[in-house]
Amino acid sequence: MRTVHIGLIGLGTVGAGVTQILAQHAGHFRTRAGVDLKLSRVADRNEACFSAVDLPADRCHTDWRPVIEDPEIDIVIELIGGTGVARDVVIAALDAGKSVVTANKALMATAGKEVMDHAAARGVDIAFEASVGGGIPIIGPLKHSLTSNEITSVMGIVNGTTNYMLTRMAQDGLDYDTVLAEAQAKGYAEADPTADVDGLDAAAKIAILASIAFNSRVVMDDVPVEGIRSLTSSDIDYASDMGYAVKLLAIANRTDSGVDIRVHPTMIPVDHPLAGVNGVYNAIYVVGDAVGETMFFGEGAGSGAAASAVMGDVIEVARHISQDCLGIVGCTCTDELPVRDIADLTTGYYVRLLVSDEPGVLASVATIFGHHGVSIASVIQKYADETGAEIVYVTHEASEGAVRAALAEIEALDVTSAIGAVIRVEDL
Repeated sequence: MRTVHIGLIGLGTVGAGVTQILAQHAGHFRTRAGVDLKLSRVADRNEACFSAVDLPADRCHTDWRPVIEDPEIDIVIELIGGTGVARDVVIAALDAGKSVVTANKALMATAGKEVMDHAAARGVDIAFEASVGGGIPIIGPLKHSLTSNEITSVMGIVNGTTNYMLTRMAQDGLDYDTVLAEAQAKGYAEADPTADVDGLDAAAKIAILASIAFNSRVVMDDVPVEGIRSLTSSDIDYASDMGYAVKLLAIANRTDSGVDIRVHPTMIPVDHPLAGVNGVYNAIYVVGDAVGETMFFGEGAGSGAAASAVMGDVIEVARHISQDCLGIVGCTCTDELPVRDIADLTTGYYVRLLVSDEPGVLASVATIFGHHGVSIASVIQKYADETGAEIVYVTHEASEGAVRAALAEIEALDVTSAIGAVIRVEDL
């Protein structure tokens, strides 16, 4: 059995999880997976991290280059993150003829084609299961188990931080600021939560999934994004009263006119499987023409979950090395489907308005919606006091462009204090 030598770059939370799995299960990998894995070099800017690995000092580096330059290393694990140094690491490793395993969603969602082209040029593997869904196997199934299908839809809850926050708002009536502070205190949200709460993390992940599912290149900049900052517990309560749950969904659909892709808060029926996914859990819902509806569920974050996905890739790549069959599953983006303008989206809309409590307001708003061809399904005035009134509208299916044009006019009315929230309604 050939020993496959590993170089690990980045000894943060996930990197530490990888070293633990290697230390605890190396024997199982030999007997159950048929691969002998050895951690041979590590690199991290913080020398204090080296105490977590059982390696001599001359194999622990604050610079990543010695890892890449070692001819003994077969697989480089990149766990730095971001698109700066991490890109240099990945490209250099591939160009040196080493396979790469990464958890870097930002890199694969912005420079995936470049990375895969370098891997193909040297006939090595690039594997990135941990970039989406933490410990949930989803990229592997899309590339292997479901390749006999034409995938028509892939969508899901792919950010555990925002799902935790929305769950707390729904179940306990807490406001946004309170649940954000709680998520930060528990380590679910960063000190700067922008990537999570503004939907950027989810956008990177759905770009990766859509590229694989539809065999067509989608990058992060193609994804229209809205986060959860504007939502209140009242919005979630109103949705519940109407039979819906509110989730931050990453959505990608194959349509006759191209790829419909977006990230935004969404009202979905409470009896849909995604509606019951709560807390920090993730779930990814895939529809194929042969398999029908499937859902992948599990922990989407944490050192154990992500490290599990990383090590799954390492074992698979090590098998390819042992069997001399590297590079057999590379880039599959052979189609060139256009990405649809979100203005062409047709769906229902929930709109919460803060307006003056005076006669004629309902009629004025209804007239503007009607002028733009937006039909109102229901309207509820939730309260009125000396500060004004809160009115909730739910539309029938309408085009995004028409709704946005109507809201621009409504916002300009003297009686409109603010557009509190706009949530798309998907009947899935």
